[in-house]
Amino acid sequence: MKNLLVKFRLLGLLFLSLLIVKKDVLAQKQNIKNDVFWDTKEGKPIYSQGGGIFTFKDPKTGQHKYYWYGVHYKGAEIYRESPNKTYPGTGFESVTCYTSTDLVNWSFESDALTKEAASEKGRGGWVGRLGVAFVKEINKYAMFVQHGNGVLIAVSDSPAGPFTWHQKISMQEIIGTPNTGDQTVFTDEDTGKSYLVYSYGRGRNKIYISEIGIKNGKVDLLDCVKIFQGAGREGNCMFKYKGKYYMAASNLYGWDSSLVYYLVADDIRGPYKPENNMLVMDGAADDYGHITQTGFFVTVRGTEQETVVYCGDRWSDFAGNGLGYNQWVPLSFNGEKPYFNSLNSWNLDVKTGRWNVAKDNNWVKNASFEADRKAIPSLAKPVQTVLTGWETNVLKGNKISLDTNTSPTLNFANTEEDRKRVIGERSLNMSDNIDFQHNVSQKITSSPYVKLPDGYYTLTANIRNSDGFFSLEMYAESAGKRVVSKIKGANPSWTTIELKRVPVKNGKVEIGFKADGKANSSCQVDDVSFIKEE
Repeated sequence: MKNLLVKFRLLGLLFLSLLIVKKDVLAQKQNIKNDVFWDTKEGKPIYSQGGGIFTFKDPKTGQHKYYWYGVHYKGAEIYRESPNKTYPGTGFESVTCYTSTDLVNWSFESDALTKEAASEKGRGGWVGRLGVAFVKEINKYAMFVQHGNGVLIAVSDSPAGPFTWHQKISMQEIIGTPNTGDQTVFTDEDTGKSYLVYSYGRGRNKIYISEIGIKNGKVDLLDCVKIFQGAGREGNCMFKYKGKYYMAASNLYGWDSSLVYYLVADDIRGPYKPENNMLVMDGAADDYGHITQTGFFVTVRGTEQETVVYCGDRWSDFAGNGLGYNQWVPLSFNGEKPYFNSLNSWNLDVKTGRWNVAKDNNWVKNASFEADRKAIPSLAKPVQTVLTGWETNVLKGNKISLDTNTSPTLNFANTEEDRKRVIGERSLNMSDNIDFQHNVSQKITSSPYVKLPDGYYTLTANIRNSDGFFSLEMYAESAGKRVVSKIKGANPSWTTIELKRVPVKNGKVEIGFKADGKANSSCQVDDVSFIKEE
């Protein structure tokens, strides 16, 4: 009997320990939520754009931490405070430094490079993309910053600064232009060497890599290797995965989001393949890289897997393309081919390197119609006749074309008043100057790396419509079952409509909006969400 009691106690302790281990493992998974403005764990706004994340030792504790550097623009403050308007101007405030041990919970460390330290003879100017490298020859940290017509190098004894002016270099003799046309710093963790990754200052049709080191007693660039020449690219940044080097960039769309392009090589200096012909990253086209420009990457080498995190920027002068300046998503890989997992909410465990989709993920891509910041159809770059991520089927009415005299406009320019109720500069527009029938839809499916779970979902949208519709509806259809929310009468003000208990089977669903209207009747749709119910 005594032996039996001992066995039961041991089994109980084992069960309890398993529960504790499971709880600890679950507790380590931290949520990364996009499409919102981010705060530090102390509740203060995070202002960090055009920068990078690097792993350094905390000088006080000796603990390895993630150090996140980026620019604090005054415009970012203003837009965050009142996102119903897109504000002109940037206004450099400082280069900020935040630290974290899990890539989710961040603390403000310092204004690592102040406005005064970055000024040139008392004058301000453009301060843009940047990164930080540890230079072991002088035991200092060096910050490389786009700075007016050159590259500013500032140094510090500590990773959190303060960084002070070291020298400003012209790239004229190196590449033929005094400035770089976008740049980041990449550190190869396997070798400890750091590199400046940058493009040609005019047209940005060439991309270069230069090793960072000491030259003539100063922190400088040691060499210059051209790794790409072709179409203009910006937002140049790099990552390393399974021993291969990836060069990534975005299109020249001004401050707008774009496709995510990449090249891959076995050696950091190349050759990069396909030669001078960047590929579009799979998974990034349906919402232009989750409505971002390429910013930088972080590679998490966990105990169970290696995960590369794409860190995209939504800019501040500029903003109006949704909420939040920082949009991070995990990449997946098929061999050496990367896949962009465009997620609204996901969980990361930096200890193991594992990640998964969060329960509150919004599965709609380009949900607030901000990927296209121009009127569509667009005659300007990018030339296109479709809304990114959405399919418009004209059942009756004028055809969609680049003929601006006849084609219906597929999106609507939200006013400042509209943006007090809905997000961003654009919304879906269903209208025509003759009687029309439009069906605007999006197919949501499992990808090779992320499964759309079967179950029940809630479909929500903000709508506004005139009278003059024979029928107007929001719908969802999966496995042959269609559920519909009919919109009756005119809604002159933005109204939220909802479809609950939408069944999804076989990892596929089509959501959409169907309009049958008289000439010049109109309906706008914004902020669509499709979230799994508990």
